[in-house]
Amino acid sequence: MLHKVDRLFGRVGESFQELSWALMRLLGSAMFMTHGFSKLFGENPQVFQGSGMTTVSIGESISFAMPMEINALYIAGVIELFGGLLLAIGLWTHLMAFLAMILMVMAYLTAHLAWFPTLNRGELAAMYFLVYFVIFAFGGGQFSIDTWMAMRRQKKQQDRMEANTAKYG
Repeated sequence: MLHKVDRLFGRVGESFQELSWALMRLLGSAMFMTHGFSKLFGENPQVFQGSGMTTVSIGESISFAMPMEINALYIAGVIELFGGLLLAIGLWTHLMAFLAMILMVMAYLTAHLAWFPTLNRGELAAMYFLVYFVIFAFGGGQFSIDTWMAMRRQKKQQDRMEANTAKYG
């Protein structure tokens, strides 16, 4: 009996796949952007150079200085805000998702280093990593600028092929 109910819910769920994908990309990225906005324009805005997080430390054994005393939190804010915007609209989705994944790994390693995320408040970094890993793997989905541009390129190529066929018959 439960198998039939599960199949019914599966069929209903399939009809929402593209919409749910777009909502996950859009809302996940909009929330990601709020972190960047607060880093760049919040109560304590980060500067590009000279202060903030100019040394990146992973645990107690790995530490490296940022070149030219660049503030790593400022770079994180730019990726979160502007990369999040590009992810929300679905432009350069694979590249931006990859940058977001790297950022979340670095955030976890520098601020939340421990095995169990709920003990070190690293759940959000882990969840953002997972969301952007999936988006990196599958792309922006049907409702994205990347898909619209790909369809446009395909239409132009098809029109050129038809024009050549008509011309050279």
